[in-house]
Amino acid sequence: MSRARSLPIAALLLAAVLATAGCAGGGSASAATAPSDESLARAAASAFLDRYLEADGRVVRRDQGGDTVSEGQSYAMLLTAATGDEARFTSIWSWTKANLQRPDGLLSWSWHDGRISDPQPATDADLDAAQALVLAGRRFSQPQLTADGQRIGRAVLAGETATDGQGRRLLVAGPWAVSGEIVNPSYFSPRAYSALAATGDEPAWHALHEQALSSTADLLSQSPLPPDWARAQSALHAQAIASPGGAAGPPSYGFDAARVAIRMGSACDSASRAVAARLWPVLSGGDDQLLPRRLDGAADGGAVRNPVALVGAAGAAKAAGRPADVSRLLDAAAAQDRSTPTYYGAAWVALGRVLLTTDLAGRCA
Repeated sequence: MSRARSLPIAALLLAAVLATAGCAGGGSASAATAPSDESLARAAASAFLDRYLEADGRVVRRDQGGDTVSEGQSYAMLLTAATGDEARFTSIWSWTKANLQRPDGLLSWSWHDGRISDPQPATDADLDAAQALVLAGRRFSQPQLTADGQRIGRAVLAGETATDGQGRRLLVAGPWAVSGEIVNPSYFSPRAYSALAATGDEPAWHALHEQALSSTADLLSQSPLPPDWARAQSALHAQAIASPGGAAGPPSYGFDAARVAIRMGSACDSASRAVAARLWPVLSGGDDQLLPRRLDGAADGGAVRNPVALVGAAGAAKAAGRPADVSRLLDAAAAQDRSTPTYYGAAWVALGRVLLTTDLAGRCA
């Protein structure tokens, strides 16, 4: 039976949590009745899982043809590991391992109609899944999960990195992107690097962290916002491109790039947060719900409103030390998702609350 049938329960839970903010006195909540950041994060995670997770552990993109992608599986793994939902974590990882994991340890990207429809992996999903497994191994006292995460992490190092002319390692978007050195800045994940470094291969993960900082800073020296896609010129430098396939048109800040500020803004190290803070002056201006944008910050011709744009702005606000704006933007993202529900929007509302406002995904040392 589909977990979509549980949606009314999740909706009621979320409504009950949010309702406590609507007390008397002009709608402002008192300290005694305001929902905590953790309760909001748990409610958002439940809403996503109840809406899109099947009983067998498969996450279904109901608004995108009913398919399943490794990204969605990794999002659900992160959320269930963070919230301590061992039963659902186990079902999600079991389905993922049985249906998506390749012999090399990486995850096939797309599954539809009972079979793999695209065997190529996506590096962001592999890193998120590896991070989730390490977190779950610690939280559920299951060393095998940590070992599973380490295996995926080592597969990322072996198959989803390239080496520049100086022998420096750089993270690329997947095995398909090694020869062309295609990178997606929103795949850089300081929290995943840190989690995996704790299991071994620390120098390699440290090198990828340095590459993420250098490449993103280099892109931001060329334009105020990062692009969805770029071509690495070295581990230290990159050039924005419109798409990996060489499509015509200018590069844009779109549904991928919106995640840069979330991943960098939720990092434990100050250098990553400083990169995310650079985005705040641009993301705090204009209509902060619109994607895609031009790299100068102006709305693109086909821009639409999506919660991930608001969560991205919240990541930049977090890094810039603006907690009131973080709350405002995450609340707006949640309201937009309730108004126009989407798989991607709901996932990032939940992940944004978990990563930007709580220690559920791990406390920084």
